[in-house]
Amino acid sequence: MLRYCLPLLFLGLLACGPETPEEAAAPPNGDPGIERLSAAIARQPDDPELYRQRASMFYDLENYDGAIDDLTRALTLDSTNVDYHYELADIYLDYYRSRLALRTLERAARLDPDRLETQLRLAETQLILKQYDDALASLNEAVRLDPRNPEAYYLLSQVFEETGDTLRAINAAEEATQIDPDMTDAYLLLGELMAARESPRAEAYFDAAVAIDPRDVIAIHARADFYRDRGDLPRAIAEYRRASTIDRQYVAGNFNAGLLLMELDSVERAYDEFNITIKNDPIHIRAFFYRGYASERLGNLDAARRDYETALRMAPDFTLAREGLNRLDGQSPQ
Repeated sequence: MLRYCLPLLFLGLLACGPETPEEAAAPPNGDPGIERLSAAIARQPDDPELYRQRASMFYDLENYDGAIDDLTRALTLDSTNVDYHYELADIYLDYYRSRLALRTLERAARLDPDRLETQLRLAETQLILKQYDDALASLNEAVRLDPRNPEAYYLLSQVFEETGDTLRAINAAEEATQIDPDMTDAYLLLGELMAARESPRAEAYFDAAVAIDPRDVIAIHARADFYRDRGDLPRAIAEYRRASTIDRQYVAGNFNAGLLLMELDSVERAYDEFNITIKNDPIHIRAFFYRGYASERLGNLDAARRDYETALRMAPDFTLAREGLNRLDGQSPQ
């Protein structure tokens, strides 16, 4: 499901198939698993599965170039393996090479056009690239293959939403939830669509999403955004804080709670939220600025200066932090 948006990067890909790396062996890397597989590849250089396994290890280590080289080698040895195409496309997507992912999945579709997963993956990538007509065609093919596939209807709802057909987006998302009552993302999308229409049904959809998994911080945060947008700041703050209580590394909850507390002029409580954010994410630049601003509001000017200076060290062009220092230096009016 699409809970992310990837930037687009155009790179060419040979239509006849993936480029073959000149060398099969990987350079020494120090990872015992990779070294074992490299030794196995040296003994059996024509075994595509060994390259796939090593590609998976490279991928886990975020060595995307190594993973791509190994999977293209695997595909050279076994060009009809659709699963290899899937794995290569996933790596391209994570490596911000969406068009290469698309070309890879188009080859997979030519190899096995009646495979449902291929059509869904292809549609998802086309949606990322905003190729809406192509995405609709792929999803229509997916529905032909499986008329009761919830993922197909969820992706259809996203296509309709992005092309401005709100009613069809709602209908498709509702169909997805009827087929799969535990499809959290479809409920969240319905909540957003209904909120945009100022429908009283919006809150019920956010509630349904959270009810599926009360510890899902993404769903909780989405409901908090809903409360914030309709002006119910106390409930929004409680939800943001709840999300960060469930997952201490989910600092967006504490940070957003701090912002809303500043709006409510509850500066001391806001300072506490920004402080928690920084403790759990020591490179959160905006949290340093806002903690500094809270300190400034509370009259703790030395603490404010330290935080503004820290924010500027991490981001020298951070205008708000520079303006904060200027205020403290008396270079601009309070």
